Amino acid sequence: MNVVLLSPGFPLDVSSFTRALARTGARVIGIGDQPVGALPATVRDHLVHYEHVPLADTAAVLAALRGLARHVRIDQVECLWEPYVVLAATIREHLDLPGMRVEEATWFRDKEVMKRVLDAAGVRTPRHAGATTVAEVWEAAEQVGYPLIVKPVAGAGSADTYRVDTPARLAEVQQMIQHVPRVSVEEFVEGEEFTYDTVCGDGEVLFENVSWYQPRPLEQRSHEWVSPMTIALRDKDDPALAGGLDMGRRVLTALGFTSGFTHMEWYRTADGEVVFGEIGARPPGARTVDVMNYATDGDLFDTWALAVTTGQAPPLTHRFNAASMFKRAQGSGRITRVEGLERLLREEGEHVCVVDLLPVGTPRRDWRATLLSDGMVIARHPELPELMRVLGRFATELEMFAE
Repeated sequence: MNVVLLSPGFPLDVSSFTRALARTGARVIGIGDQPVGALPATVRDHLVHYEHVPLADTAAVLAALRGLARHVRIDQVECLWEPYVVLAATIREHLDLPGMRVEEATWFRDKEVMKRVLDAAGVRTPRHAGATTVAEVWEAAEQVGYPLIVKPVAGAGSADTYRVDTPARLAEVQQMIQHVPRVSVEEFVEGEEFTYDTVCGDGEVLFENVSWYQPRPLEQRSHEWVSPMTIALRDKDDPALAGGLDMGRRVLTALGFTSGFTHMEWYRTADGEVVFGEIGARPPGARTVDVMNYATDGDLFDTWALAVTTGQAPPLTHRFNAASMFKRAQGSGRITRVEGLERLLREEGEHVCVVDLLPVGTPRRDWRATLLSDGMVIARHPELPELMRVLGRFATELEMFAE
């Protein structure tokens, strides 16, 4: 099987998917923006061919693949990076290949179209309206009501996403989103935020994960002192999660998703109502696949590769609660010291899977631009209260400083 993989070396997580795809026996052909010399060695070692093409130029990509198709049969196209999900669907239609088509891919990329499809399927979505002009944003705000959220219709994560409680704040936000061509204005849902992540093959859900954000992503992006956490939960039979799991499965059915990774976010209000957030036809970012691997003692890179090439994969069971925690240094400039790590590892090290902090002397990352911040810790424990205790210690006792 010859599989075209868009952007096989970026973002960094995709490198592991590239390697896993090759391990199934597939011949992986890479198409990407990076020069071949800039690809990670693990990617170069697992590609049979690479085309360096600007992915933003659809015509150039299609021309490159038409030329390639004269010499080798192309069986499948896969994409794990959200900006190019529609491009992958365009290639499939152009070359008459199996998989998600452009209309379906648009459902996953355009948050307004996505919610309209789910509204028609009876899924509870936030009140919402799309807008392309200043006047339309004000009109949408009147329709939706305060508090509300303004975010790009084709964005990912919490970038360019703002909570708005008053008209005065909306006027401020209008200035901040001038570079965003289309926005979604939607009801702010007060509650806890979770994910529903899956790997699907041949129309069946082969793996499910529920993660819990602490605090919710908008708060993570709003306060520098926060140590953001994503917690993959072991007990999916918890009655408090049942509504979210059921909604996730109905969303996949409504959107016609059959093969690959999905990452959905949803809310649970204080009275137990579950509300859809958004969904992407991709894996979660910020090394959350690694977190799920530690939760299951499995390899979801391999699970995905088998799912998209064979439609099947061995089952994985959550054996642990596992979590990532991202750390942000105090101060600006370069990392000067790290305090508390040795003591924490001495006392809690049996529960720690990964410590990946920026070395002393490294410039700080912009915490507003990347959730990875200045480093991360991954920990796990079979019991959620114990994991939360460990995470609490790392949140308060592990400190990084910059000058």
